[in-house]
Amino acid sequence: MRADAAKGRALPADIDAAGAAEAERVAEAIVFASAEPVSLAYIAERLPAGIDAGAIMARLKAQYRDRGVNLVQIGQSFAFRTAADLARVLADSQAEPRKLSRAAMEVLAIIAYHQPVTRAEIEEVRGVQTSKGTLDVLMEAGWVRFRGRRRTPGRPVTFGTTRDFLDHFGLEDLRDLPAVEDLKAAGLISGRISSGLSLPIPAESDTLGPEEDPITPQDLEELGLLPPGGAPDAAD
Repeated sequence: MRADAAKGRALPADIDAAGAAEAERVAEAIVFASAEPVSLAYIAERLPAGIDAGAIMARLKAQYRDRGVNLVQIGQSFAFRTAADLARVLADSQAEPRKLSRAAMEVLAIIAYHQPVTRAEIEEVRGVQTSKGTLDVLMEAGWVRFRGRRRTPGRPVTFGTTRDFLDHFGLEDLRDLPAVEDLKAAGLISGRISSGLSLPIPAESDTLGPEEDPITPQDLEELGLLPPGGAPDAAD
């Protein structure tokens, strides 16, 4: 293996400098041209044979680390984002982001740390009833989704966070979530939330747990997300 400490992970010894540089250019162009985060698998399919896509992306991340635009990893995907410390410079030219209520922030924090979690479990942690409107706001923002259905009486729906949630908060995966104490210090959650919020964070948020069943078209109909018959309305 040939290491390049300045640029990130090592590349195989049989990949010459010209081949690596060209692979970096291709990967850079793919991510730059996409409006959405690009998966590592998609990038790997478009690089020359024998190229380690993960090593190429690690090198690119290192190259962009101190620039005004950073290459960030979101789960197993990549995107270019403005450097966090420059947000204040661009604040005047950007639309005011939608502000969540304290209740919505608490619910979002509970879902992030407890997922998969049901509405009843959210209410148990908060100690107060959670309105459907609060969950609707989080789902409309694209930060919360239906995960599955719990294998318990009534088969309640379970909630989890989305890739957009990771992207918005600058996280590579759920293991990068801040400590609960940091959230409280920042005023994002109140002190009345139980210590149970520090439950282990799942390593893979998309993987259904042993107590969950996948959402089916019939479930979507029941939840009002599909019309009877499982097909969109003609007007759609």
